[in-house]
Amino acid sequence: MANHTDPGDSSADRPAAGDWRDGLPPETDRAALPPASGAIRHDSRVVEAGDVFVCIEGERADGHRFAGAAVQAGAAALVASRGRASELAGLDVPVVEVSDSRRALSSIAAAREGYPARRLTVVGITGTNGKSTTAYLTGAALEGAGARSGVLTTLGSRIDGVDVPNPTRLTTQEAPIVQRRLAEMVAAGCTHAVVEATSHGLELLRVADCGFDIAVLTNLTPDHLDFHGTFEAYRAAKTRLFEMLDESGEKAAERMVDRVAVLNAACEDWQHFAAATEAPALLYGDVKEADMWTKDIVLWPDGSTFAVTATGESVEASVRLPGEFNVENATAALATAWALDLDVDGAAAGVAGCEGVPGRMQRIGGAPFDVVVDYAHTADAMERVLTTLGEVVEGRMIVVFGCAGEQSLDRRAGIAGVVARLAAYAVLTEEDPRSEDPEAIIDEIARALIAGAAAEGERFERVPDRRDAIDRAFAIAEPGDLVLLAGKGHESTIERAGGPTPWDEAGAARQSIAARFG
Repeated sequence: MANHTDPGDSSADRPAAGDWRDGLPPETDRAALPPASGAIRHDSRVVEAGDVFVCIEGERADGHRFAGAAVQAGAAALVASRGRASELAGLDVPVVEVSDSRRALSSIAAAREGYPARRLTVVGITGTNGKSTTAYLTGAALEGAGARSGVLTTLGSRIDGVDVPNPTRLTTQEAPIVQRRLAEMVAAGCTHAVVEATSHGLELLRVADCGFDIAVLTNLTPDHLDFHGTFEAYRAAKTRLFEMLDESGEKAAERMVDRVAVLNAACEDWQHFAAATEAPALLYGDVKEADMWTKDIVLWPDGSTFAVTATGESVEASVRLPGEFNVENATAALATAWALDLDVDGAAAGVAGCEGVPGRMQRIGGAPFDVVVDYAHTADAMERVLTTLGEVVEGRMIVVFGCAGEQSLDRRAGIAGVVARLAAYAVLTEEDPRSEDPEAIIDEIARALIAGAAAEGERFERVPDRRDAIDRAFAIAEPGDLVLLAGKGHESTIERAGGPTPWDEAGAARQSIAARFG
């Protein structure tokens, strides 16, 4: 399908670990289909000779329309939705029909990669905020406890200590890339995989064949309602991760573990998720009812120390990220190690050694005031970050932020309300306007700020270009102030109407600091 990015890769140049046909329904006539040594594709623009093209009926385009282009590029076979093979009969390649082409995209990608999840113990992490951070901390915890781990997140992948960037702006990459990364983890000798499972990734079946053994919930607040429609539908997508714990799936003997749902006891919805699976629930958090209870929390400007108690034993721990919410994230990582019956002391050492996560409470040096880059792009995330930073800043808190286009309008008012309440000053700018007019988005945010008693000119101003907005914030900041650059975090592009523009938030901040302060 031509409306999603499906980046090229080297998969067509390496031998297939398995046969893609094994991922098709058992009634399929395998003899009529080629073994196909190439990749599994859903974007006709990147198809190469020997690939299999899966026709996905997407939100904006129908992949069946691009089947001809895929065949012209060299596709050896097509996968179509039930009842639509006749439309493709004149293309002179085998066509197989399936009841759900998106589900088939995952299953045949897993088969083509040799079902890598069967040779890994897989941890899935979902929630509204903190997923990527918790995934990185969990990977560090598993490594500290003696496991060899890979991590697959919105930020990218880390495979046995080697970083692999996310080539797309998808929060969860499409199934062929997910399965390829899992296969690369197996090839690197990893025993465990940590997979960030977003609501989009779960709803669109991108992680359908990951063989989850542990499911982790960080928290839950309304988000992505532009895609899901209602909070109930959003929650149902997240719930799918826990339902998957009960699905039968093959595992290598050495990778078989008891399945567990690891839940944040502070989340009001934890019982809903616990009820979605027959797996036992393990509660973590700063409440005595938790199975792993966090206590003795001491917050510092650049991190926290705390202790966790489980089955009467206490372990001293620390995390190099500030704020109580990062203590929660670190505790989730330790609870995961405990659920896997790994050494919690070693896991705590691994978490303590984790230097941080790109674009998550990332401090940028060189200015006579504090500068922090963070991905906060929801009201809940912004409140967490501003509350945490407000406890350590001596002067004003200045926020550079915007809101993405083609997203829920409620998000704009929600973030603006938080900024009006907790920040001293704001510079409104673009985030990812996409097809919307960026100045119209800024105007909506401005109206919400004014409704929150933040007067324009006194509490905020508008600078549509993001680089100029960062320069402006640095121009007005004084020693003792803190400038928060919110909303972009790790992302490598700004999505505008004309297409993506390369972007590096931390790099832009460093350039502005160097130009202004030498």
